Amino acid sequence: MTAPHPQAPVTVRVFSQRFSATRRGARLARRLAVHQLDDWGVPYGSGLSETAALIVAELTANAVLHGRVPGRDIALRLTHGPDTIRIEIADACGERVPQLPPSPVPDAETGRGLLLVDALASRWGVDTEPGPGKRVWAEIEHTAGSRTLGATH
Repeated sequence: MTAPHPQAPVTVRVFSQRFSATRRGARLARRLAVHQLDDWGVPYGSGLSETAALIVAELTANAVLHGRVPGRDIALRLTHGPDTIRIEIADACGERVPQLPPSPVPDAETGRGLLLVDALASRWGVDTEPGPGKRVWAEIEHTAGSRTLGATH
């Protein structure tokens, strides 16, 4: 009988920050997210970093535009595990749950954000908060970091 091999520890890193539910807060969330990912070894400007930046930008823009409650913040939470980056954006408006549009209106200037998230993320969804609010999340697998708009997959 052989002794079991000890498993290597799994490192999961977490970053969490609240922001004002404004365009400036959304922009700051995107900038801090890519900075934090760079600190964790996901190089700034890499496909994985760019994908995460776009997802953070879309989800925070949605939270600011559609989930804003006066006087309440939005929150960003990043989780970096061995195979996945998870992005979560929480807002205070639980009654407006985001859904994919059936198809965007060709000349519309809005309405494509979740289509981008759906195309770039490995998976995404919405969790309702206890009490008012919701958390929209998206996960990117490290191997999916090379996904970009226009790429075939």
